[in-house]
Amino acid sequence: MKIQFLGGAGEVTGSCFLVETAKTRFLVDCGMVQGGSDAPARNRADFGFDPASIDFVLLTHAHVDHSGLLPKLVRDGFRGSIYATTATADLLGVMLPDSAHIQESDAKRAARSPNKRISPPIYTMRDVTDCLSQVQPMDYEREVAPCRGVRCRFRDAGHILGSAIIEVWVKENNRTTKLVFSGDLGQPGRPIVRDPAPIEDADILVIESTYGDRTHAGLAGVEERSSSEPYMTAVAT
Repeated sequence: MKIQFLGGAGEVTGSCFLVETAKTRFLVDCGMVQGGSDAPARNRADFGFDPASIDFVLLTHAHVDHSGLLPKLVRDGFRGSIYATTATADLLGVMLPDSAHIQESDAKRAARSPNKRISPPIYTMRDVTDCLSQVQPMDYEREVAPCRGVRCRFRDAGHILGSAIIEVWVKENNRTTKLVFSGDLGQPGRPIVRDPAPIEDADILVIESTYGDRTHAGLAGVEERSSSEPYMTAVAT
């Protein structure tokens, strides 16, 4: 088995992991790169693999830096299923069309300006429609076998509505290896979303570490700061 880190490693955007075994190839996330002067070029570049060779995609959640290049993947030849929680599937129906609309609007605006270089959209609304038709909604805690030798389960990540930690069991040569992809993790004790589900074991763990070098303030501390500061910006990755 081989795992390639194609994004979301050494940076906090463009999450994409390629898992290859002797019998299957699948992705965990397929996110758009956001921020930085090179982001447009990176989002337009070839994937570095043949999308038609990918058997299925496992999606941790709907934020565009994890899901935003799925329509491009479909446009370029991917025909498999995209497995996501039911709430994530619903959010994709809002966020991906919005992403395509912004790109199409920017292209039209550039076409009307003689001073701007015209860049076509990375993908169109039609690509989004095709992509959404391949989404397979999944319930939390339910196991699914996307192909022979691979099974997975979505656990609550407590990040946004529908966000998931994905447990994946890969069987090769009569040996089963358990992979865990954390996606973006929420904090316990927050309103609306549930606490992240505890994961008991893993052979290989791919975990979010965006804030791994600091201790979060408690909820009371956040409320105190927000009441004393005139502006507060929240950034979700």
